[in-house]
Amino acid sequence: MFYVSKTLEISYAHSLSLNYPSKCSGLHGHNARITVHCAAEELNENGMVVDFMHIKEVVMRLDHKNLNDLFPFNTTAENVARWICEQIPTCYKVEFCESEGNTAIYTSDTAPAHHG
Repeated sequence: MFYVSKTLEISYAHSLSLNYPSKCSGLHGHNARITVHCAAEELNENGMVVDFMHIKEVVMRLDHKNLNDLFPFNTTAENVARWICEQIPTCYKVEFCESEGNTAIYTSDTAPAHHG
């Protein structure tokens, strides 16, 4: 099994739709650190699990954007992590650290079995 990961930083704004009073219901921003994990049993025709540039292109679509303008779902770190994972065929896990100490992790149903 081959594994790769890429970490990127983005700045974004959003507001959350919550069923309780919260300052996060108002428009606010974060500087997030996102780590995308990919795996493949065999390398593609270019000798890669995935091109790091493809990961960067997906994640950077979010940089300096209001996520509420991009997505029809509530833009929690959990939901955005899942969206990123779904955009990259070999991705099995995304760690979305929206601020120091606050990290959401999404793991797909196709996560590879770890041996050893």
